Formats: sequence, structure tokens, C-alpha cells
Amino acid sequence: MSVIAEVRISPDDFELGQILDLDEASAIELETLVPSGDVTVPLFWVYEPVENQFLDTVRRYPTVNSVTEVDVFDDRTLFRLDWDASQDHLFRCILDNEGQILGATGTAEGWDFEIRFSHREALSQYWTCCEDAHISLEMISVYNPTDPGAGPWYGLSKPQREALTLAVRMGYYDIPRGCTTEELADELGISDQAVTERLRRAIGTFVRHALLTPETDA
Repeated sequence: MSVIAEVRISPDDFELGQILDLDEASAIELETLVPSGDVTVPLFWVYEPVENQFLDTVRRYPTVNSVTEVDVFDDRTLFRLDWDASQDHLFRCILDNEGQILGATGTAEGWDFEIRFSHREALSQYWTCCEDAHISLEMISVYNPTDPGAGPWYGLSKPQREALTLAVRMGYYDIPRGCTTEELADELGISDQAVTERLRRAIGTFVRHALLTPETDA
């Protein structure tokens, strides 16, 4: 049975985290990763207006070939990054153990990765690989997406449960809305963008864990 792990990683512990310097961006979300030989081309969102200093920092990194704007909106910009990932031990550990990145978001608190492995032994091997590469991981949660009855919280981490519960209680999902993400952020003591990302990940985790069956998950 497959297993999904949510882990937090310091940006200093993997190369892409060093490239996408969070000192110059409020939040970053990986949209997709496209492996091609030793090159991995991700699309990633940068939230809030993008400063030139951020792009200059990315372009100066030795393994970066190019960074290109794809879409620009008022509150976020989508970029395409072409870089040599052969020295990024985090991604090598994921690929070597046939892991699939379901989502990754970087904020001032660190990078949160959601990774699917075919079985728990593969997750254990990934963990060992990261330890050998001196990558420090913080396990947030581990769950089986096709087993809704495993555990009382449907795979939700404590911060996800807190944010989702508060959003429902304050009427965020009501029509009309009873509150804004800014008000939720004030209650939780985190940024507006962090609230948005936490709610998005919480809903995705809940649906995968509570609603998907082996048939629908295939």
C-alpha cells in the first residue's frame, strides 16, 4: 500500500532551497517537476510582487541555466526554472526510492514537502538516504491515502487541523464569506499566504485520506 509523508526541510539542506532564496520572496510553491536526464525543470509560483533582487539571486546560482516568467498575476508570478539537479541530494533520494512529489511549499518556516512512496520500506530508505546526505528532516505526518480509517485525523497535521477548523468556525467557506484569509492569519499568528497554503494542503490531504479508495486513487 502506498504511503504519503509530509516533511519539513530547511532551505539550506537542499540545493533548490538555496537557489530559491526565501529571504527575497514571501512564499514559493512548486507547481510541477519535469525530470529530464540530470536536469529537473520545475514550474514554481512566487507570491506577492517579485523583486528584481530575487531573480538576480536565482540567475547567479552556478547550476542555474535560466529562469523565465510564464504567467504574471497581481499577487503571484509563475516561473520556469532550468537547472542542473544532479547535485541536489534531496531530489536524488526521492528519485532513487521512486518517490513522487505531490506538493512543495517554501515559507519563512521552511519547506514543506508532500511525497508519495509505493510502500513504507521505500519511505524508510528515503529517510536513510537523506540522513546519509546530512539532510535534516522533520516528519509532520505519515498516512495511507487509501485507508480512510487509519487514524482519527485523516492524515491532517495539527497546524492543518487548526487552520481548517478555524476557517469553518469563522465562516470562511460560507456564502457569503464570514471572514477573510487576513483575519484567519491574525488569529493564527502567521502570514496571509501561509494560511492560504495551509488550507489548500489540508483540503488536499483530507480528500486523499478520507474520500479516495483504492479504485479512485488508481
